[in-house]
Amino acid sequence: MKFSRAYVEITNVCGLSCSFCPPKTKPSTTMELPFFKKVVEELSSYTDEIALHVMGDPMVLSNLAEYLDIARSSGLKVMITTSGFYLDEVRRSALFHPALRQVNISLNSFNKNSVSRMFESYMEPILELCNEKLSNNGDFFINLRVWNLDKEGSEALFNAKLFELLEKHFSFETGMIASQISGERQSIRLASKILLHFDRYFEWPNLENAIAGDGYCQGLSKQIGILSDGRVVPCCLDSEGVMELGNLRETNLGKILISKRSSDITNGFSKGICSEELCQKCSYKERFTIKEQMCQKIY
Repeated sequence: MKFSRAYVEITNVCGLSCSFCPPKTKPSTTMELPFFKKVVEELSSYTDEIALHVMGDPMVLSNLAEYLDIARSSGLKVMITTSGFYLDEVRRSALFHPALRQVNISLNSFNKNSVSRMFESYMEPILELCNEKLSNNGDFFINLRVWNLDKEGSEALFNAKLFELLEKHFSFETGMIASQISGERQSIRLASKILLHFDRYFEWPNLENAIAGDGYCQGLSKQIGILSDGRVVPCCLDSEGVMELGNLRETNLGKILISKRSSDITNGFSKGICSEELCQKCSYKERFTIKEQMCQKIY
């Protein structure tokens, strides 16, 4: 079994309360370095890449470079997702670590919080990171995420302000970005390995969601998640560990992956069936189901 990526939540602390994220109900936890080393050593047999994120923001950690050192020693490439609120000069330096493959910055975190920071002050360190990457020939991608598209165009004012700033900074003609938006998932190249990535809003799975149904998902086939307290979950959207498969503090990943619950999930997905209630209440799987249907029509 080989995963495209494993999500390792080194901390569930992000310091924000974005309206598009579910509220955190579990205690604040940070994965200690010795245990992180154990986790990545086990994962190195199952994947070549880890993402240091499920709910928390890895940039809140002042010793992030130590986690990156451990990942590199296990031969793993790293992807980081951050809100962009913790990109001061000292923390930015960690992002030039040789283990790093990609940095995702969720730009719509800014206007979905009540944080008292001016838009320009928020964007300044993000743009400075872009400048430093280009100046130092940093061999990693910066993915500026704008995952706020919807039919109503509810974030049109914020997006227009953002596009104007980016067009000015990267020397594009006014209106260039807006003219290329399709309303679906896509990327626009701003500079070498610096992308502006668009996607629609999505609803986090929750047992209280009204939606219910079967379908296909990449959980346990292309991805897996490890929460900051060691619990193993099928995907990066199970932030509360509702579908806990086991805990790496108590057993090894190999045993967890061949457990009955894990097998039921993977066997079910292979037939388009959701064996777990949370998966039934997840609308994100529709994106995978549509993609799978298209592939079947082609082949």
